Amino acid sequence: MLKLTPILLAVGYGLVMYLFSAWRTKRDLDQRSTELADRPLKEITDRFAKVLGVDRIAVNIYEVDAVNGLAAPDGRIFLTRGFYNRYKQGEVSAEELASVIAHELGHVALGHTRRRMIDFSGQNAVRAVLAGVLGRFVPGIGPWIAGIVASLLAARLSRQDEYEADAYASALMASAGIGVGPQKTLFTKLETLVGLKGGGAPAWLMSHPKTADRIAAIEALEARWARELPPE
Repeated sequence: MLKLTPILLAVGYGLVMYLFSAWRTKRDLDQRSTELADRPLKEITDRFAKVLGVDRIAVNIYEVDAVNGLAAPDGRIFLTRGFYNRYKQGEVSAEELASVIAHELGHVALGHTRRRMIDFSGQNAVRAVLAGVLGRFVPGIGPWIAGIVASLLAARLSRQDEYEADAYASALMASAGIGVGPQKTLFTKLETLVGLKGGGAPAWLMSHPKTADRIAAIEALEARWARELPPE
């Protein structure tokens, strides 16, 4: 039992930190966001709602300058003011921005926002175990190595979530009669929109897959649909 104590403490610490982060995020979103009122985007989200069998899909604007979309732990969907401004300036089309909404809906529908609580707690346990083991063989740098391994694990899990949310968005966009074209063209614009140059960090260190890999995954989905769906 004593040997398990550090692991249990790490799991508990991870859970408490996640819950605190979720509470702080909710408070900030409540204070700095309003519901989006944009007719072209609403027409598209109404099509999403029809496909999903719900009355409406509420999207909120989060008043920060960054270019991003997010699904809050409570299931709400947000676009940042910075992203919405790029759309209003003509750099992003309504269909491209709607693909972001579809992606975030995927995170909610697939349970990613809830799963992150479990992942975060598990990563703390992995970090605690590795730090204890490696600390015996490489004193001083064992905890540092354990931290790197836990971070790589977190990045890998996050990339898997992104692929799954992309696939959900592709299916929703196709079912709504829009197609996956806007989703792919947005990916080609993202690095410029968020200010990344030179390709950024290696894919295995990033929480999001490489742009080319995301587009390739969507095209693989298209090819599979073409094989499986009968001709009209």
